[in-house]
Amino acid sequence: MYEAIIYYSQPIINFKGVDTHMDIFKKESVSTYIKADQRLSKSLNARDLVGLGIGAVIGTGIFILPGHEAASHAGPAVAVAFLLAAIVSGMVGMAYAEFSSAMPIAGSAYSFGSVVYGELIGWILGWALILEYFLAVSAEATGFAAYFNNNILSALGINLPKALQSSPMEGGVINITAVAIVLIITAIILQGTNLSKRVENWAVVIKVAIIIIFILVGIFYVKADNYVPFYPKEFHSIPFGMGGISTAAATVFFAFIGFDALAANSAETINPGKNVVRGIIGTVIIAVVLYISFSLVLTGIVNYKQLNVDDPAAFALEIIHLTAWNKLITVGALIGIFTAMVTMFIGGSRLVYALGRDGLLPKTMGKVTSKHAVPRNAIIIAAIVQAIFAGLVPLTQLASLINAGTLIAFTFISFGIIKLRHRKDIKNDGFKMPLYPFLPILAGVFSIFFIIMLPDITKISVGIWIVIGFVVYFTYGVHHSKLQNER
Repeated sequence: MYEAIIYYSQPIINFKGVDTHMDIFKKESVSTYIKADQRLSKSLNARDLVGLGIGAVIGTGIFILPGHEAASHAGPAVAVAFLLAAIVSGMVGMAYAEFSSAMPIAGSAYSFGSVVYGELIGWILGWALILEYFLAVSAEATGFAAYFNNNILSALGINLPKALQSSPMEGGVINITAVAIVLIITAIILQGTNLSKRVENWAVVIKVAIIIIFILVGIFYVKADNYVPFYPKEFHSIPFGMGGISTAAATVFFAFIGFDALAANSAETINPGKNVVRGIIGTVIIAVVLYISFSLVLTGIVNYKQLNVDDPAAFALEIIHLTAWNKLITVGALIGIFTAMVTMFIGGSRLVYALGRDGLLPKTMGKVTSKHAVPRNAIIIAAIVQAIFAGLVPLTQLASLINAGTLIAFTFISFGIIKLRHRKDIKNDGFKMPLYPFLPILAGVFSIFFIIMLPDITKISVGIWIVIGFVVYFTYGVHHSKLQNER
């Protein structure tokens, strides 16, 4: 039990049985983080970050979401939904880039929040992002398994028993392929960032090339009639008749969550003041061009009402009798999902490392191996959790919570630029968000709007997760926090 004692505007927590006052809004110093993160190897440049970003953003999002959202919320105007999501992501991306320039540290929004808002807000942001990263990897793993089992294994005449293809919620025992791909990626990441980035960079080139081929081939089979109506009336709802597009945009944020993982790699980036912003903005620009082009071609080939399937691109090619191209699309999907998992896995493990580094999770999570300069224990814990969720929980259940955690972090990071600019003790000679303070405020307001537009079940579920986060913080984190125990 604890009782809050408020002195002026500074909240203080006095825990009975503890002979010191705990200031849950005490702010961490940037120098402390930079000193701790010196153990990490600096090896990433702007091209590597773009590779990691595109690897994450061009994954399950482009191969599944355009079809579902066109059929369920926006029709051909799903391309507009992607554009809206990209614009907001781009604005927030600039906020992340400014934070990374001023604070080249691991932990992304968690560490940034701990510096400008204080430990409790930083913890909540970290807790929300753990949900995002871990569930994103697990969701990508189940998507990978679906493509691999249904196309690669079946083509080889191998049919896994139902018990090994599905989670218990779907009548099976375990999704063994999903678990296997998580473990394979774990082995790669444990070898350090050099191997991870080489795998990522080559895979991204192949994946983007396949997507471009789909666009260039498919454009010759587009029928103008499929674009009428472009934004069907059944999706018109509040606000201002844009409810369908807004809901689709909120949902497809799942496609853009990867870019914020780049900020988690700030401590491992060469010249982060320049390279992180290039990586983030480059990722968003390339992604939005590919998503909009892909969506327009897809909904031009097939009427939106038919696109509520998990493999819309392959389905579209079947409709126009280009079945031979299905295998190529399958390869693109597998590579795309694989690279997305690599980036999100790295981001999630670095976040767990940062929380362990600061004592909010067991300190063993904050250890870095001398051989490969990676947080081995954090990677292993992330792998175990992600493998369990991937093997035992279906994709739809996993995906429902991801966007909320992302948008919570987006909101605090956007408004946090204002607090950052007022900090005279934090020098930033690199990138700064333009149109200050208008753009940071706009990015924060849009993030709140998209949180409101999420399905109610998502908001309820993430609310429960945040409550659990408060319990963990007040029962463990605040007592073991290095910041709280400073004298």
